[in-house]
Amino acid sequence: MLTAYDYPSARLVAEAGIDLILVGDSLGMVVLGYESTVPVTMDEMVHHTKAARRGAREAFLIGDLPFLSCGTPEQGLAAAARLMKEGGADSVKLEGGAEVVPVVEALVRAGVPVLGHVGLTPQTASALGGYRLQGKDAANARRILDGAVALERAGCWGVVLELVPAPLARLITARIGIPTIGIGAGPSCDGQVLVFHDLVGLYAGFTPSFVKRYAEAGATIRDAVARYAAEVRDGSFPGEGKSFGISDEVLKELQGA
Repeated sequence: MLTAYDYPSARLVAEAGIDLILVGDSLGMVVLGYESTVPVTMDEMVHHTKAARRGAREAFLIGDLPFLSCGTPEQGLAAAARLMKEGGADSVKLEGGAEVVPVVEALVRAGVPVLGHVGLTPQTASALGGYRLQGKDAANARRILDGAVALERAGCWGVVLELVPAPLARLITARIGIPTIGIGAGPSCDGQVLVFHDLVGLYAGFTPSFVKRYAEAGATIRDAVARYAAEVRDGSFPGEGKSFGISDEVLKELQGA
């Protein structure tokens, strides 16, 4: 699984053969420049989901339910309806464990495929002590494990495990019968997810230690833009073959006007 937030990135991700595309609320940080995912609105999620859908028409597309959009089952149903009916998502993702079970159950009853998310939940990171490893002590590890089990029982088709110790992720993956998708959770999960901008080196902010950069696209783009600017300033762009002409007759007529 990989994130994508617009038409060109979703098209590239789909063409590369990624199985699942997530329009994550991480777009707030890597695309919109927010300090966290908390400010992301429902309108912004719908807007970006629609764009990603146009870029990946055949892909399985998952849209994030943003912060406080699904505090009650009724709110969750309304938010999911927007992501699926307006945005074109095939599934929704929401953060939380046992506490979000009533919302998950309502969505599943309505026929909405739901992907869960436990461990570090970025929308509530401030309540978890910040963006740090979760489940290091027995109590918190048990909470995460029980949350994943509760999400399976509520009807989730899978669960994201974010920033938890690899042994805990391995235990959860063995304990539940639905797929686990890890991010900073080690190699034992059934699948993995990364943020597109982290993977290709586009995001200029902090890069987590568990991220592997497969390209440095940001540096390549900066270099290309700098070379363009230099060529415009020295007059070499646009050069021969980069402009269009008209016939001598038309030019003479204009000059004589």
